Amino acid sequence: MLDINKLVAAESMAPCDADAFLNDLEPWSEDRARKAAHEEGIGLTDAHMDVICYLRDHFAECGPETNARSLLRSLEEAYIEQGGRKYLYQLFPRGPVTQGCRLAGLPTPAGNADLSFGTSH
Repeated sequence: MLDINKLVAAESMAPCDADAFLNDLEPWSEDRARKAAHEEGIGLTDAHMDVICYLRDHFAECGPETNARSLLRSLEEAYIEQGGRKYLYQLFPRGPVTQGCRLAGLPTPAGNADLSFGTSH
């Protein structure tokens, strides 16, 4: 089910405001990401951090994604040489979009509230 509040917030934010929106998010650091990942049972490697940095850079450039599927497609294209979706799910077993955004300190895109999307069950 689409969260109307996320949709309204995304529509009211101009693409050029993406940097300002990032500054309003909870302060993020690599140490916080490592601590959160440890709590989720993941030891962050350079490969994990590369995906997390990609997510943060993508958010800074494009703003919030309109839906989770488009973000997953973007991730798959960026990591196709490493194995695409399979590679991403090996890094983030609870879903590259859900878990990746959470560890990156980013809001998850609309359509990601469905527990079956972006997870490995």
